[in-house]
Amino acid sequence: MQVSVESVGNLERRMSFTLPAERLGTHIDGRLREIARTARIKGFRPGKVPAKVIEQRYGKQVRAEALDGLLRETFSAAVREQELQLAGNPNLEPAGEGELDWVATFEVVPDFGDIDVSTLNVIRHAAEVTDADIDQMIENLRLQRREFKPVERAAQAGDRVALETWSQAGDERLPAEGIEKGATIIGSGVMFSEIENALVGLSKGEEKDIEVTFPADWRVPKLAGRQVHVYVKVADVAESVLPEVDKAFIKSFGVKSGDPEQFRADIRSNLERELKGALANRLRREVGEQIIATWSGVEMPPKLVENEARSLLQQQVEQARRNGQQVQVPDNAVDGFMDAARKRVLVGLLVGEVARRNQLRLEPQRLNETLRLIASTYEEPEQVIELYRNDPQLMAGLQSRVMEEQVIDWIAERAQHTEQALSFQEAIRQ
Repeated sequence: MQVSVESVGNLERRMSFTLPAERLGTHIDGRLREIARTARIKGFRPGKVPAKVIEQRYGKQVRAEALDGLLRETFSAAVREQELQLAGNPNLEPAGEGELDWVATFEVVPDFGDIDVSTLNVIRHAAEVTDADIDQMIENLRLQRREFKPVERAAQAGDRVALETWSQAGDERLPAEGIEKGATIIGSGVMFSEIENALVGLSKGEEKDIEVTFPADWRVPKLAGRQVHVYVKVADVAESVLPEVDKAFIKSFGVKSGDPEQFRADIRSNLERELKGALANRLRREVGEQIIATWSGVEMPPKLVENEARSLLQQQVEQARRNGQQVQVPDNAVDGFMDAARKRVLVGLLVGEVARRNQLRLEPQRLNETLRLIASTYEEPEQVIELYRNDPQLMAGLQSRVMEEQVIDWIAERAQHTEQALSFQEAIRQ
């Protein structure tokens, strides 16, 4: 194999290589003979189609497929021969007019030196699910199923208040004409807290003029950072009525027997699963922070970092659009994500290097457990599992995630530890 590699930067390489012409021809001929045995072409019996016709019909496609496969196979072999550790995907381009000479440009994993994870010191958080946590969850479930009953008294905390509003910000009226109708539960934070608090004591039909100053980052740009007169009129007041924790209530959550003890046992099981995931995430975050602090001086591949920053930016833009926000992305917006991207790349590359040096392999049992855990949050778990198994891209993403978690856990087991106890609520708070 004809291969030459040159450095075009601290971590960037350019590789020139030539595809073996004989292997390309052999692959094409073999594939065309395969097709000829089963091809159905009008005017010819199966298996009796002349080679020239097969070549005319399928030759271009077969050649393209063979070239693509041989290109990637040859490049991979050259990478192994040169003992290179790639960081990210290569850029493959023809070197000239012919189809056999190619040039690949790519970045390589930096030299991390001696990776001694036993020098890291991570905090291991511990927590447990208590009866009080189960009581709180049952109360949350009651709140989810609550109903509201109209009352004639004045509004108080916890009541749902239907209201009509309009605002005056300087010379600007919002809305320009008429009123806005809405509703809030006092204390929920759906509306600005000062407005919600001002509703306490108002009865149906009563009005109030409130002067408030909205914070600079308020979600309504026209009101952000401004002093505003808000006019409210209460259209209705309704108090919260919570359901009893009876058999019907318990059965509605899938406990067919309606047994309170079984209900509590199921809740405990769900909370313990949530807690296990939260503690694992905390540990992995701890390990990641230690990795970043310890190897922060190692240079990262610039293109890989930039690509990661663009990915983070795109994720934020898509999230904002899903929330109904109109987003204008400045030309230099990616700059604000470069630091976070560098840290993510650093952790990812070092984790990969730890796996390579210690010959760690993806554990099938752990992969299956993670897949089943993901699927368990859906109504039809088996359909979700089948979806992953039939979608190579979804499965590859899951494998990558599980492998990274597996290696980070491996690092955590060998690092020094400091124990810290948390309550359930503290542990699950991200």
